[in-house]
Amino acid sequence: MMALALLLGGCKGETETETKPDPGPEPAFPEDYAASYVEVRDCRQSGDHDLNIIRILADPAALGPYRDRNAPFPEGAVVLKEEFEFDDVTCEGPIKQWTVMVRLADGAATDQLDWRWQRVTPTREVAAEDEARCSACHSGCTPAAGGYEWTCAVP
Repeated sequence: MMALALLLGGCKGETETETKPDPGPEPAFPEDYAASYVEVRDCRQSGDHDLNIIRILADPAALGPYRDRNAPFPEGAVVLKEEFEFDDVTCEGPIKQWTVMVRLADGAATDQLDWRWQRVTPTREVAAEDEARCSACHSGCTPAAGGYEWTCAVP
């Protein structure tokens, strides 16, 4: 009888709900980003990002500031880096991962240069957020170094 009670004690009743694991944060860019984001840097080798081949796109809010460099990025603007395998020099193969930066309000995250950073897998799982290496690298992207508001390269 005791064994039966133990077995039944582990079963969930109809009124209990199972807790689902936290799915984690959502990617900071839409799945259909290619329909509205614009290429701002073409396919090329990156000296950073583990030497992956990269292509950079900007959402509509980031496009003008990225290209013209005469206005600040508005809060919520997104700069997205598609990353490809080292030998995919045409950026036509499958995406290896994305890295993304989202502009925050001034003063929101000064340790992150007022950007939110994500690394996203090909299955759209956020692998990392606000890694110190992102802001550490981008902190050198000043106007004197050819950067603009912590973006690292002149288009």
